[in-house]
Amino acid sequence: MRQYELVFIIRTDLEEEATEALIEKVRTIAETNGAEVTKLEKWGKRRLAYEIQRTREGYYVIMNFKGDAAVAAELDRVLKITENILRYMIVREDEK
Repeated sequence: MRQYELVFIIRTDLEEEATEALIEKVRTIAETNGAEVTKLEKWGKRRLAYEIQRTREGYYVIMNFKGDAAVAAELDRVLKITENILRYMIVREDEK
C-alpha cells in the first residue's frame, strides 16, 4: 500500500454539521475502499490566495491515508462531482 495525502477545501457558507458530515463522508469513502486513514487534520477557515467561485475563504482539511491507487481514483471521482468542495489535491508521498 502507498501513502497518500489529500487536501481539500470546503465552502464556508455551510453549517458546521454539514461540514463535519462532508469530512466524514470523505473519510468513509476512503475506508470502505480499503484505505487506512492515518491522520485527519482540520485546519479550519482560512483566506484563499485567489477567489474561487466568488468565494474568498475556505475550510481546509488534510487527510493522510494508506491505500491502493484505486482508492485515490475513487476519491478523485467523488470529490470532482461534490459541489461543496471548492478545490482538492491528492498527492502520493515518497516512500522512506
